[in-house]
Amino acid sequence: MTITSDTSAPLIAVVGATGRQGGSVIDALSESPKLYRIRAFTRDANKDAAKALSNRGAEVVAVNFTVDNKEATFKAFEGATYAFLVTNFWEHMQTDREVAEGKLLVDAAAHAKVKLLVWSGLESMAKASNGKYKNVVHFEGKASVTEYAKTVGIPAIADVQAGMYMENYLGQGALALVKKQGDGSYAISNPADPESTVPLINTTHDYGLFVRKVIEAPTHEPFTSVYSYSEVLSQKEIARQLTEGTGKHVTYHQVSEEEYKQDWIAMGLPQATVQEIYESFASHAEVGYYGDKDIGPSLRGLARTPRTWAEFIKVTDWSQVLN
Repeated sequence: MTITSDTSAPLIAVVGATGRQGGSVIDALSESPKLYRIRAFTRDANKDAAKALSNRGAEVVAVNFTVDNKEATFKAFEGATYAFLVTNFWEHMQTDREVAEGKLLVDAAAHAKVKLLVWSGLESMAKASNGKYKNVVHFEGKASVTEYAKTVGIPAIADVQAGMYMENYLGQGALALVKKQGDGSYAISNPADPESTVPLINTTHDYGLFVRKVIEAPTHEPFTSVYSYSEVLSQKEIARQLTEGTGKHVTYHQVSEEEYKQDWIAMGLPQATVQEIYESFASHAEVGYYGDKDIGPSLRGLARTPRTWAEFIKVTDWSQVLN
């Protein structure tokens, strides 16, 4: 189904429209038999991804969602029926900024009187671990915005959380999760126990399915949480399937806290960021990526089945990572 300009169709305002999550939301809604108008937000309407959205029928709006641009932010959401909001901590790595900009987006959606706000939040690892892991700040900032959103009078809010991106395993350089070893093999190394598990999702392909499910639900609760993923795999199984699917020898190595941190410090990352990354993996292994939440129901009622890790491996070009 193509995106429509019919004013009788609901208007969905999508933040991060050319990014992984926002782009996935637009793709999933475009696959629906229902008609939607799409207002796609981007900072640069002239880049190819934005032009492609315009060619598909989306209303592309160039806007910077910063606290000093409140008037334009509020104006951008005018007339929206539903809103999808996401922030990108890793773009600037400033928790205060992420929270401030997240709250600005929530306020703009509330001012527009949207019927449903879909927010890409995350669990508080500090809360899930009873205070043990306080420095997973890219989770904490989003959890803070989630709590704020509950206070502004929006009739229905859905917190659609993103699992561990399968795409993260394609990182290179300082972002590499899969690294070449001296003997020519490859290793995924972090402090988590080999049997500890993470919920995986091919974000660009499947995250939008969960947002679409929420939007097209028969009723909208005042607040609901949805946990996006396709399957839950152990660290060891992630490596095993990568070996099986690519023919390259990939193993999982559990490393000590000190060794893990030193590797990141050697790459020039600030100490606070290193602590954040360490606590991310350590907390997910100990208390769970989604804490103690029952995530099974989130897979029900999707328009199609999300890709498995094995399927993602098969359709992905690994030449830049396993070279």
